[in-house]
Amino acid sequence: MKTILLATAAAALFAAPAFAQDAVGSVGVTYSNPSIEVAGNDVDADVWTVDGTVALPAADWTVTLNGAVDYTKAFGEEDVTGVAAAHLTKMWTSDVRAGAFVAANGIGSGDEPVWTVGAEAQKYLSNATLTGLVAYTTADDADADIWTVGGDAAFYVMPNLRLNAGVSYNNVDVAGGDVDAWTYGVGAEYEIENTPFSVGASYTRADIDSLDVDTWSLGLRYSFGGGLQARDRAGAGLGVSSITSLLSVF
Repeated sequence: MKTILLATAAAALFAAPAFAQDAVGSVGVTYSNPSIEVAGNDVDADVWTVDGTVALPAADWTVTLNGAVDYTKAFGEEDVTGVAAAHLTKMWTSDVRAGAFVAANGIGSGDEPVWTVGAEAQKYLSNATLTGLVAYTTADDADADIWTVGGDAAFYVMPNLRLNAGVSYNNVDVAGGDVDAWTYGVGAEYEIENTPFSVGASYTRADIDSLDVDTWSLGLRYSFGGGLQARDRAGAGLGVSSITSLLSVF
């Protein structure tokens, strides 16, 4: 049943452009292969993700909605969970967008969702986009509180080729004490000429105390309302990249 509910929610988000002529966004399918190193042992997982994002103008503001459904196979078990987020941002100057967001991770997992709230900002340059965020996450089931500070720089080598790199710091407060974590990543997305389709790849590494997580991802994306840089400037790039967040909180 939870698979049906998640698929229905994702379909509703993906259909949003049909109801808003000025909508800008994308729909993507991604395969990821996280490798977790614990005490010298490596454990791999397979993750398939279907995600969508849409930016909708609302007077002087922009509403950006994100949604994703994850199918994960690890430790001999399979699971389907979802993520949803909403952003409210505004262009405060001709090249600076800023606002706030709220996100829920782990929807449909059977546990309480992990909630995140935060503030975010983007600076638009002629051939680059700079992104920064500060976020607070609370996970009641794990009795954990997490603070995240992250940044990402995207550079457009060509209008249809974007390279980006990011880093984030996380402070995790759990019952046993504090844990510090760092996440680093690089990525690229290439939009196939004269088509709305693009292909992307990324690598991230999370250093969490004595646990390391390396993740490779490959994906295919369909854009509507504009190409790579147009998505950024419309606010539809918020939350697509997981580079700046340990929890991929959108």
